[in-house]
Amino acid sequence: MSVLTSPTAALTKTRFDVDAVRKDFPILGTAVHGKPLVFLDSAASAQKPLAVLDAMDRMYRTAYANVHRGIYTLSDLATGRYEAARETIRRFLGAKDASEIVLTSGGTDSLNLVARCWAQAFLKPGDEILVCESEHHSNIVPWQIAAEATGAKVRPIPVTDEGVFDFDAFTDMLNPKVKLVAVAHMSNVLGTIMPIKRIAAATHAIGAKIVVDGCQGAVHQKVDVVDLGVDFYAITGHKIYGPTGVGALYGRRELLDAMPPYKGGGDMIETVTFERSTWAEPPARFEAGTPMIVEAVGLAAAIDYVESFGMEALHAHETDVLDYATTLLRAIPGLRIIGTAPDKGGVISFTVEGAHPSDIATLLDQRGVAVRAGHHCAQPLMVRMGVSATTRASFAMYSTRAEAEALAQGVERAMALLR
Repeated sequence: MSVLTSPTAALTKTRFDVDAVRKDFPILGTAVHGKPLVFLDSAASAQKPLAVLDAMDRMYRTAYANVHRGIYTLSDLATGRYEAARETIRRFLGAKDASEIVLTSGGTDSLNLVARCWAQAFLKPGDEILVCESEHHSNIVPWQIAAEATGAKVRPIPVTDEGVFDFDAFTDMLNPKVKLVAVAHMSNVLGTIMPIKRIAAATHAIGAKIVVDGCQGAVHQKVDVVDLGVDFYAITGHKIYGPTGVGALYGRRELLDAMPPYKGGGDMIETVTFERSTWAEPPARFEAGTPMIVEAVGLAAAIDYVESFGMEALHAHETDVLDYATTLLRAIPGLRIIGTAPDKGGVISFTVEGAHPSDIATLLDQRGVAVRAGHHCAQPLMVRMGVSATTRASFAMYSTRAEAEALAQGVERAMALLR
């Protein structure tokens, strides 16, 4: 029996007006191979609403100039909008002050900034960095580089077979040598939402610092970095319906004050002579060169756009689609969902018996359904889960139950073709 004939009466529809939302995303009206586009790869990079496209277009047309350095009107206008974007990000993350928000080129850049400017500056031989084994490579490799440079050691924090953060194992690993804990707020493969507030409290109890990869987490739920108690929190613009090439790092001000610069150049200095240079106060200290001016404005527009609906409403809608898709996929014989934690965001990774994930993804694409296949930049997690790769569907504010049905139907048809 097709999964699409399975009873679904108990799965109630949300009041969120997804049809109205979809009209704000022009690309969703396109076709692929003659089929309506079903875009289920938003965890890799989300599509952009008109609010973002228009804000960036207006900035280029009416208010573009370099920031911070000009004394003419257009530069003042551009600087005001750039700094207003920083304030929007501060509000979005719940930081105390805009000086705690460093604008970067993305989440990867943000994490590397912490690895370079905090870890390499303050770690010493014998120190330990604990990294969850479900992390994206961007939250693993920078710590390996820092460990090699300082003589510290990286140790993996395990997850359970269901993909749940193993808190008991984590607490057993805590000792005076641990100086840094790195964990994603939400796994890009499993969808698991990690207990960040609890992890942060345990980390601080031994005097260590915590850095959180929030590139997925901030998209799907309300974030308050002060309430969470984190030291650093990284986000990227393109996953939250903003442009590529821009992101942000939240860092507690006292930590940023103590950190050396990341890169050298203009705008990050106080004075320069050939004998020595002195650094600007944060966040300018970490923003060398001409920044991503228009992209920052686009990110602020994206944040304003999602906040206009309320993060709770978005979360409820995405959870509804996620639960519906999970029910449909679980009914398909031979399909295994990787990551079954009770607290999940809008991601489903799965394998199909006798079929390579890339073959499933290719056949889905022929039906207009865009999903991702591979290790999702999380090779250690693939090893932990006993697979080499998965097919991943990820949902967003514009995803629908009909698209969940298209996914399930497409998987069934793909399996039939591959038999």
